[in-house]
Amino acid sequence: MRVMLKATMDTEKGNEAIRSGRMPDVIKNAMEKLRPEAAYFGPEGGRRTCWMVLDLQDSSQLPPMAEPFFTELNAEVSVVPIMNAEDLQKGLSQLGG
Repeated sequence: MRVMLKATMDTEKGNEAIRSGRMPDVIKNAMEKLRPEAAYFGPEGGRRTCWMVLDLQDSSQLPPMAEPFFTELNAEVSVVPIMNAEDLQKGLSQLGG
């Protein structure tokens, strides 16, 4: 199932990671481990945020997917199911009417 992970980082932990030089490694390691279809980074609500589109094969992938953001950046993490246009058309074709 395709999902979007949103990680909104704690400002102080993010500042610490940037000052110590760890931020690039944290992001690089997450990208290598998760292999997102797409990843975007920017501010939301005045806080550093990343959005990643991932294809989950099993719900057991959720803990290791989110953990680096929790432990390294004290981030608020949300994961929501999403669809691309092809998925949407496939789903809509299954509706009766």
